[in-house]
Amino acid sequence: MKRLFALLLLFGIAGLGLFWWLTRPVGFVGMDVAASLEKTGDAARGEIVFNAGGCASCHMTPGQKDRKVLGGGHEMKTPFGVFIAPNISMHRSDGIGAWSLADLANAMLAGISPAGDHYYPAFPYASYTKASLADMADLMAYLRTLPAVEGKARAHDLGFPFNIRRGLGLWKALYLDQTPMQEDTSKSAAWNRGRYLVEALGHCAECHSPRDAFGGIIPSQRHAGGPDPEGRGFVPNITPKGIGSWTRGDIAELLATGFTPDYDSVGSTMADVVKNTGALPKADRDAMAEYIKTLPPREGPPRPAKKN
Repeated sequence: MKRLFALLLLFGIAGLGLFWWLTRPVGFVGMDVAASLEKTGDAARGEIVFNAGGCASCHMTPGQKDRKVLGGGHEMKTPFGVFIAPNISMHRSDGIGAWSLADLANAMLAGISPAGDHYYPAFPYASYTKASLADMADLMAYLRTLPAVEGKARAHDLGFPFNIRRGLGLWKALYLDQTPMQEDTSKSAAWNRGRYLVEALGHCAECHSPRDAFGGIIPSQRHAGGPDPEGRGFVPNITPKGIGSWTRGDIAELLATGFTPDYDSVGSTMADVVKNTGALPKADRDAMAEYIKTLPPREGPPRPAKKN
């Protein structure tokens, strides 16, 4: 019995050690690399990154109209619990005013906090990880022009086991693909720009794709629509199976104004998205439309039947 107990204890310790190693937070950008780019950021370009990334939609302080007041507090209700968007203003203690470019880059590209903890993927770093380090430098330059907002957002409301951040290392091993996005030389510059905006900064697939039981996007149904992650209805299919009759002009118009080809207007969380895309240069919206028109047709999950 003593030998059996010792053997079980040994296996338990080995298993815990393996779990600890597999789930360790690993940064994406070294301090030396980021330091070399600290003063290269351009705030004007950074504003485009800010709008393309939809930063204000989650991080602006609820109850006010200024989208540059980034005190956080927005609630995202999901099957895993309630996530609270943090303060990302330049307040040094309540926000990210004390962050370096490396801190921001590792948060955006690897989902790692300055303290070395995993961020929850409600923060869509699984898409942002495809963004360029140059864009991170520009974004930081822009964020540093915005006001500091006092007050920390409250903590997430998550039950066990989702409140164990360390376990997110396993989620990342399954779903976080940090392979750099390579230019497709067979496509136009506009198409490549559109793919970058849709798949990386714009993180369109994060809402327009169904997810599996662990919260990962189902690759075979990427962009094919599904239940709203926040439980606000059903997000439409944006592949040709859903909007195949739309022209590139129709898609670009929706991104600019929120109006669909049949003279309806978007609502729910997409209305906030349009506030971001509407602030982008027209060339960027046109590029996004060009890329979206080339998405492969994919059948999404069935819409739930309407209740009488």
